[in-house]
Amino acid sequence: MKYSAVIACSVLCAACMQAIGQERQSCTGPQLGTWALQSNTTEDLTTGEKAELFGAHPTGFISYGPDCRMSVILIKEGRKAPTVPTDAERVELYNGLVAYAGTYSIEGDKVSHHIDASWNQSWTGTTQMRQFRVEGKTLYLKTLPGKNALTGKMSSSVLILVKVE
Repeated sequence: MKYSAVIACSVLCAACMQAIGQERQSCTGPQLGTWALQSNTTEDLTTGEKAELFGAHPTGFISYGPDCRMSVILIKEGRKAPTVPTDAERVELYNGLVAYAGTYSIEGDKVSHHIDASWNQSWTGTTQMRQFRVEGKTLYLKTLPGKNALTGKMSSSVLILVKVE
């Protein structure tokens, strides 16, 4: 009887693994790879005012994998490196950061970031949609109109990134 249970369990596990393997997604296209942030400009949609919330020379990367997984880290220019951050320094570090990871899907000129983990817990489990285009070695992303996670104002941001080779 024990031997039959072991065989049944093994067959079930093999079937599950095969099903998981069949569900594995594959992404192709010019977005594949790692892209380095060159600029990030945000427009306040109420006033039309444009600002570089992360400075003129922010750093960061967006990576799109062939397994349809993606990750983003954007860092404000000039962040200070405290030895042991005070509460105020921790707030400043947090306010100079955007980071999340998950899966992505593409439909036409829109890429959807399906977020599994985020610096801002309110984004975890959501989908963030972006307009995108790739021109040669440059990736352009534009957020759709919405409440900015840093300012709370209705805005849209344009990110320009260059392919890392």
